[in-house]
Amino acid sequence: MSGRTGDLERRAERDRAQRREFRSYVWGVGLALLLTVVPFALVQWAGIGRVYVMILVGAFALAQLLVHFRFFLHIGLRQKREDLQLILFSALLLTIMVSGTIWIMVSLALRMSMSQP
Repeated sequence: MSGRTGDLERRAERDRAQRREFRSYVWGVGLALLLTVVPFALVQWAGIGRVYVMILVGAFALAQLLVHFRFFLHIGLRQKREDLQLILFSALLLTIMVSGTIWIMVSLALRMSMSQP
C-alpha cells in the first residue's frame, strides 16, 4: 500500500511542477508580448522626441532579453557559473560576427565609392 501512496505523491508532485512550468511560460509569453507591443505603440503614437523613444525602445529590448532568459531559457540570478560563461561566450561570438560584418560592408562601400583614375 505504501508503494502505491508513493506513486501517487510523485505523480502529484510532477503535476504541480508541470503546472508551475506552464504558468511560467504563460507569464513569459504575456510579458514578451507586452514588451513588444508597447515600443511599437510608442513609435507609432508617442508625442515625445525621437531620442527619448529610441532610449525607451532600447530599455524595453533589454527588459525583453531578461524575460527570455528567465522564463524561456530558465536562466535566473541564482544559476551556475557555467550558464554565465556560456552566455558571455555567445555574446562575444555575436559581437565578433556583427562587428566583422559591419567592417567588411563599410570597407566595400568605401572601395566602391572611390573615384576611378
